[in-house]
Amino acid sequence: MIKLTGINKIYRTNEIETLALENVNLDVEKGEFVSIMGPSGCGKSTLLNIMGLLDAPSSGKIEINGTSVENMKDKELAAFRNKTLGFVFQSFHLINSLNVIDNVELPLLYRKMPAKERTRLAKEVLERVGLSHRMRHMPTQLSGGQCQRVAIARAIVGNPEIILADEPTGNLDSKMGAEVMELLHKLNKEDGRTIVMVTHNEEQAKQTSRTIRFFDGRQVM
Repeated sequence: MIKLTGINKIYRTNEIETLALENVNLDVEKGEFVSIMGPSGCGKSTLLNIMGLLDAPSSGKIEINGTSVENMKDKELAAFRNKTLGFVFQSFHLINSLNVIDNVELPLLYRKMPAKERTRLAKEVLERVGLSHRMRHMPTQLSGGQCQRVAIARAIVGNPEIILADEPTGNLDSKMGAEVMELLHKLNKEDGRTIVMVTHNEEQAKQTSRTIRFFDGRQVM
């Protein structure tokens, strides 16, 4: 489902060169729930951004769902990302000026989908994450756990095969974090969605099918 070959990422300024990722070779199979762990600054989020086609490697090859992406132009890449990948971030990234259902509909705006169809799909996923009663509320009226469930609804509304989650429980207390993890496991087991999650939480990592550890930009196990 995700294949990274010889991935290197170098950040350069006029004075310094930083190697963020070094020779990463990684395969994630369809239906896996994979955790990525390591100390802060080890390259975890950089790796997730490269997997999610939000950033390009300095060298190496990326294959997503059997498609090689390095020769895609920006518009092709954006369309492919919108269809294939869903993103969940630690800080939710909801738009506070939009209500819940409008936030969830956002990924569908790029598909030239009729408004009624967008609303129908958004209502379906909000029902699934247990927030249909909050669809007209604003993000500022929700708890952190509810905001993250809205973010998950937004991630899955376009029916992507892959979900990339960057510290999805990092801003939540243990109870809310457990609820979000339960939802992610349901999406993995019931829907067969492939999930890659960056986390610092050892207990949550143990619940996933595999843990990949990074240190100083290198995969160590």
